[in-house]
Amino acid sequence: MSDLVGDARHLSPSAQEALRPRAVAALVPGRDREDVAAMFGVSLKAVDNWWAKWQASGREALVMQPRGKPVGVHQVLGKAEQAAVRQAVLDHRPCDVGGGQLWTRRLIGDLIAKLYRVRLTEPGVGKYLKRWGLSFQRPDKRAVEQDPEAVRCWHEETWPKTRAKAKAEGGEVLFADQVGTRSDQVTGRTWGEKGRTPVVRRSGNRFSVNAMPATSAKGRMHSMVFTEHFTAEVMCRFLDRIAGHFDHKIHLVVDGHSAHRSEKVRDWLAIHPDDVELHFLPPYSPELKPDELVSADLKHSLPKQNRAELAAETRRFFRRRQRQPHIVRGYFGGPHVRYVLDETPVSF
Repeated sequence: MSDLVGDARHLSPSAQEALRPRAVAALVPGRDREDVAAMFGVSLKAVDNWWAKWQASGREALVMQPRGKPVGVHQVLGKAEQAAVRQAVLDHRPCDVGGGQLWTRRLIGDLIAKLYRVRLTEPGVGKYLKRWGLSFQRPDKRAVEQDPEAVRCWHEETWPKTRAKAKAEGGEVLFADQVGTRSDQVTGRTWGEKGRTPVVRRSGNRFSVNAMPATSAKGRMHSMVFTEHFTAEVMCRFLDRIAGHFDHKIHLVVDGHSAHRSEKVRDWLAIHPDDVELHFLPPYSPELKPDELVSADLKHSLPKQNRAELAAETRRFFRRRQRQPHIVRGYFGGPHVRYVLDETPVSF
C-alpha cells in the first residue's frame, strides 16, 4: 500500500484544495490515517497537516491561500507617502524639484530620498511605479509659453463657432501652415555594418524649398511651393490661389505668424470678404493643426540633388496627395487634431 502513497505537492493548487476536505471527511468516522493517505494517494504527513488545520480553525483553514506576501506588506512608503510621490510625478517636471525635463526611476528615487530620507534601488522604484499605474512613455512636447486657458477657449468656444459659421455660410474650413525641406536634412534609417554608423554624404551647397499647404478634414488639399522666405507678399499670393480654387468661401485656420497678420494681408481680406476669412490659433500651439504629419509625409523621401529638382518633386508630392483624400483625412487622425472631426453642433 505504501507504493500508492504520494505527495500532495505534485498536485495543482486547485486539486489540493478539492482534496483536503474530502480527506478530512474520511478521517472523521475514525478511519485510520494510513488508510486515508493511501486512499487519496498522498503522504501521511499531508493528511496529518490537514487534520491539524481542520481541528484548529475548521473548514476555512483548508481553503487555498495566495502565496507570497500580501500587497502592501513591508512597503517602505506608506499609502499617503506613495500618493504624494505619484501626484508629484504627474503634476511636476523634474526641474521643478531639482533637475531634468523627464522623469526617470533614478530621479524619482532622488525625489523620494529628498522627501522621506529613504533611498530605494531603481528596480524598487519601478515596482512602485507599476503599482501606481504609471508607465514609461514618449511625452508630447509643449511650449512653456503656451497659455492653457487660450487652448481651452479654442477647443470649447472658438473652434466650434468657426466650424458652425463655415457650415452656415456654405463654406469650408482649411488648415494652412508653412512647411519646408532643406538639402542637408536627412530623415529615416538605412542599413549598415553592425558597430559602424553609416555615413550619408551631402553637398556643402545648402538650399531649401518651402510650401504652403491647406488641408481639410474632408480630404481636400491645395498648396503653393516657393523658394523665397515666407512674407506678406507670399501669403497674398497664396490667398489668391485659394480663392481661385473654390466657388465658396474658405475659412482658413492659421497660426499667428507676422505675415498672416500683416497690413497687406488685412487689405487683401478686406477686398475679398466673400472669398477667404482667417481664423487664428492660440499662440505656441502647433499641435492644434495637422502640419506635423503633413511635414513628415513631405520630407520622407524627397530627392535633394538641386533646388529645381527638390521644388519639382515637392509640387508632385502635393499633386499626388490632392488625388489621395484618404491620406489627407489621415492627417487629422492624430490625438491633438482629432477634435476637428467632432461634429457637435454649436449655436452662436
